[in-house]
Amino acid sequence: MLEWLNTHIAYWHWLVFGLLLVTAEIFVSGFILFWFGLAALVVGMLLLGLDLPITAQLLLWAALSIGLVIFWLKAMKPKWKDRTTSGMAFEALTGQVGSVIESNSGKTRGRLRFPAPILGEDEWPFLSDTEIAVGERVRVKDISGNTLVVSPH
Repeated sequence: MLEWLNTHIAYWHWLVFGLLLVTAEIFVSGFILFWFGLAALVVGMLLLGLDLPITAQLLLWAALSIGLVIFWLKAMKPKWKDRTTSGMAFEALTGQVGSVIESNSGKTRGRLRFPAPILGEDEWPFLSDTEIAVGERVRVKDISGNTLVVSPH
């Protein structure tokens, strides 16, 4: 049966399959189908100059797909996410009120929790001029790097 498939799988089959997967990404979330479609397009382009058996084509497509998804999840997505929220942190965080879950007494930093996530996080490190006990409510005054500057509420 693989002999029949091998003679009927042409480069344009992979190109159409890739375009369908890339287009399907519009209708689903997660940005994963795009990488499978891109891998199919690469296999289709390679078949323009190479004659590969169907087994090699499928293995190449699977390896490229997995490699591209891992590259996306580990290298690109974390940087992309940070870039989309840069510049919004100050406006989104200043004035917010949260509860202290880790006191800053005896150290320079503590930790607070907001009732709902802000910029994707519900727990944040904080700095304060005064010691604040666990359970106290604080208001965000400023941001210093990735740390919030707070005062008692």
